[in-house]
Amino acid sequence: MTDSASPAPVPAQGERHASWLELFFDLTAVAGVAQLAHLLHGSPGPGDVALYAVMFLAFWTGWMLFTVYGNVSGEETRTWTVLAGMFGMAVMAASVHGVREDRAGAFALAYILVRSLAGKAWERRGEYVPDLPITQLGLGLTPWIVSMWFDGTARYALWALGLAIDLAVMFTVSGRRLSARVEARYAEEAARGRRASPQPVAALMDAPHLGERLGLFQLIVLGEAVAQVVAAAAQVGWDAALYGVGVGTFLLLLLLWSLSLRHGADGVPLLAWDVLPVRLVLPLHCFVAGSVAALAAALGNAVEYTDHPVPGSVRWLLCGSLAVYLGVAGVAALGSGRRTREVLLLVGPSLAVVLVAATPARDAAAVQLVWVLVLAAAWPRVLLDRLPHTPAPARPPTP
Repeated sequence: MTDSASPAPVPAQGERHASWLELFFDLTAVAGVAQLAHLLHGSPGPGDVALYAVMFLAFWTGWMLFTVYGNVSGEETRTWTVLAGMFGMAVMAASVHGVREDRAGAFALAYILVRSLAGKAWERRGEYVPDLPITQLGLGLTPWIVSMWFDGTARYALWALGLAIDLAVMFTVSGRRLSARVEARYAEEAARGRRASPQPVAALMDAPHLGERLGLFQLIVLGEAVAQVVAAAAQVGWDAALYGVGVGTFLLLLLLWSLSLRHGADGVPLLAWDVLPVRLVLPLHCFVAGSVAALAAALGNAVEYTDHPVPGSVRWLLCGSLAVYLGVAGVAALGSGRRTREVLLLVGPSLAVVLVAATPARDAAAVQLVWVLVLAAAWPRVLLDRLPHTPAPARPPTP
């Protein structure tokens, strides 16, 4: 038995696709997204949404680290390393349900182990990824370790601090800066006579393969939205209002699928292919996935209010999650070289409609809210066919 990933399922024309091992690993993403959505069931308050955002980002970070490891390693991927990471991700997913009671420590410990295991995988290979600086700069893990001695709000705040540090590193540390840092550290160790291994080398990603993996994750969160609505609809009486919600939800998810995967790149709506560094694309992907997963929970909640006013918390979750999605789409469009005027035309009216729908000035039933969201998501999709294509600059090569 070899300790490498199984070959990709039927590669076409030499292109590399997700291996069976990678697809098996993604089952933890299916389970994790479903569990995280439960944090937003019922009438979630601001604290629930904040905890969801922190835990989703942590779970996504673990998934992303092993996804990039498999992307760079290819056929040299160590099967047992990925399976160990998969087990840690499964523990994180299983800990979500009781995180407010007695499982927060288990979630934090599993996250620490997943991050540490991913770091060891890169150390073993003697490589670092210029477009993923947190493989070398692990300062964001320190607050998680400290959180093991705290409870409640203080623990969650430390989690958020650690993730904020990681995001800051991703946005501010370029491949050039990371390469210089690695070389300086190696030179310092050599000067002190502590050099025990060859100098780490820069590893480049397989961009098409990574784009496929990121797109598959978006399909997982869209699938969770379908599952949430189907499960909720199975528990209520079927009437004309429910049919209206069901049809509207289907169209809304169809539009998000189209914007993210047919008119976007790497699962990010309105993003042109190969124009932004991966270290910037990955956080955008996380924000999009998190907003769609939150929308999935909100749509499931809304089914209970098909023909009477939706509570304010559910209304805000519905509209807020789509507003985040549209906001990220606007940022991606700007990063793709579109003029500011075009971007405002693409997403501005939709954002305005969504924010107005979120206000409590006028009560609305779920069927009305869902169709307002459909119109908001349809606007950029329809407008894309009528706007001239603006060429975007090519992504600068990673040093």
